Amino acid sequence: MMISTKGRYALRVMLDLAEHDEGDYVVLMDIAQRQGLSEKYLEGILATLSRGGFVLAMRGRGGGYKLARRPEEYTVGSILRQTSGSYAPVACLEEETNSCERAGHCETLPMWTKLNKLLDDFFDGITLADLMSDSLHTMDN
Repeated sequence: MMISTKGRYALRVMLDLAEHDEGDYVVLMDIAQRQGLSEKYLEGILATLSRGGFVLAMRGRGGGYKLARRPEEYTVGSILRQTSGSYAPVACLEEETNSCERAGHCETLPMWTKLNKLLDDFFDGITLADLMSDSLHTMDN
């Protein structure tokens, strides 16, 4: 399993917006500078987040981006799924319905299914607010 670069950067961008939320829109150039990302690449990430209702976008003077909801309302899992699609450990679990012809007699499917659930539970159990706090630094290794 590999989390895409787009997904990792989307988490950084969402966290940046949360940390710099003063009620106004945050300028794309400022986010790009803080995160060390090109504005062009960042535009694509923010377009995906905007289409999914994760951020609000405003063009023109005073425009930029801001979170559509409070940091507590975004999970890492939801951000990764919006920007990267599935992070399932095997291809047959990437879709809602498993259409693999071997699913009915695959001896390893229960293991992969359990791992996929662990990943979902883990990523859906962490919010942007958690990332902003020190709570993850105290998690057991």
